[in-house]
Amino acid sequence: MSATEQEYIPIEKHPLKPFLPDGAEILMLGSFPPKRERWSMDFYYPNIQNDMWRIMGLIFFNDKDYFVEADGKKFRFCYDKVVKFCTEKHIAIFDAASSVRRLMDNASDAHLEIVEPTDIPALLRKIPQCRTVVSTGGKSTETIAEQLGCKVPAVGGFATFTLDGKEYRFYRMPSSSRAFPMKLEKRQVRGLFQ
Repeated sequence: MSATEQEYIPIEKHPLKPFLPDGAEILMLGSFPPKRERWSMDFYYPNIQNDMWRIMGLIFFNDKDYFVEADGKKFRFCYDKVVKFCTEKHIAIFDAASSVRRLMDNASDAHLEIVEPTDIPALLRKIPQCRTVVSTGGKSTETIAEQLGCKVPAVGGFATFTLDGKEYRFYRMPSSSRAFPMKLEKRQVRGLFQ
């Protein structure tokens, strides 16, 4: 696709505000939400085909369907359970991009052009107890590392960075996308959240 063709692709602004609960100790950053028609709730990782909330269900409740509920013949993630969980576990959430162009009609990282990266240092200053940043995909990892001036950690590993005199750890989780070829049970990074 040429640069001229890309100019005609609309820019999408992030549809959600950062979720920054009081006392947040972890900032989890994905890339960007899927299109609204893929959402099963009005929160992060809303696509029922994405396994983030199943991974969290396994880690914390030994139940991959802990956050899943029936909605007629369809399934969705339970917004109230997810928000309560993130608040109680002090997990803040946003994405590495504040605006993007979808170069294909999907949410694949490979087809997202980040137009405006999120100001991650500004987010971290709003949650002063946080000392851990977590990425949940390749594009978010690269964007975060570039902005924070640290190395790109290996999947399951971490790098360190300093901001305003404070040292942080930056972890890279395996992708929660089903396009990522790894069994759900192997995508758990238990030590990070416990």
